[in-house]
Amino acid sequence: ATYVEVKKASMPYLRYPEFLEKIEAINHPLIDDGIISFSRRVFHTIAEAEAKIHGESLDDIHFHEVGASDAVADVFGAAFAYFSLGLDKEKVYSLPVALGGGSTISSHGRIPIPAPATLEILKGAPIHGGPAKVELATPTGAALLVNMVDEFKNFLPPIRVVEIGYGAGKMDQEFPNILRIMKGERSLEEDKIVLFETNLDHLSGEVIGNLFDDLIGEGALDVTITPILMKKNRPGHLLRVISKPEDQENILRRIFKETGTLGIRIFPQVHRTILKREKIPFKVNIKGEWTVNFKVAFLDSEIISARIEYDDAKRISSKIGLPLREVMEIAEEQFKREMVNKIEGY
Repeated sequence: ATYVEVKKASMPYLRYPEFLEKIEAINHPLIDDGIISFSRRVFHTIAEAEAKIHGESLDDIHFHEVGASDAVADVFGAAFAYFSLGLDKEKVYSLPVALGGGSTISSHGRIPIPAPATLEILKGAPIHGGPAKVELATPTGAALLVNMVDEFKNFLPPIRVVEIGYGAGKMDQEFPNILRIMKGERSLEEDKIVLFETNLDHLSGEVIGNLFDDLIGEGALDVTITPILMKKNRPGHLLRVISKPEDQENILRRIFKETGTLGIRIFPQVHRTILKREKIPFKVNIKGEWTVNFKVAFLDSEIISARIEYDDAKRISSKIGLPLREVMEIAEEQFKREMVNKIEGY
């Protein structure tokens, strides 16, 4: 494990605005704007927590211990590593945070562990006490964590580990005092979607068909309309719409306006597991040469499915007068024959 020792000069306690001025004055070829901006966010997280705990404004709050020069080294060093390792371009997960326990001495006297500011910063994150009766999570460490992490998990997500790093702490405990970071690859990706449902029993087929196009135009990822039998044996339709969270408001408004329904069931932030997908250009020969796109899905390096884009197949079908089904079958057979053995690492 790697251990870094910081030799510091004394630094007076500063109010938050003065502290930001010191940060902006840092000038070093290795410290770029991204590192400065990230470090500002970390210290802002700490300042907001301290201000709330002390009942003061951001302009009046003093940083005390976290304003010391070693905290500056902690934050800028971690920020440098974060960007150097390219973690800003990756999805970062964290397991629940171990807080320790007992009490510690601060500038305000003896306080419980976790420190109030630490607990405020970690609000909403999974935490647990122990495994030692000392402070294992500080406000600075907590602020770094919440600004780096995209999602907290109770267990490791399914990944294939490719790199592992260890950082050593100075405190001797009955367990290894290390921080472990794993870099992995996921064959199965995950995103978040919103699912809407409503029952319709008063719309004509023309209105329902138009609704389908309108919802796709509003950003819906998928729309299904299924015939159902409702109460009192009335025939109706079940409308189900999948969208990205950021399109939720527009989708809801469109459904209400176009259908007149009185209520919509919402299943927010549904996790959807998806295969890695790529759009790959390919030339097919069907009564002439055509350039089309294939949607290819992978599980690890294995191709699970490869389908020609519908619009490309329809274009060829209308041009040569061949049924759409046959165009798709011929194109997919040619793709399978010529590309499957070449596609790994494409």
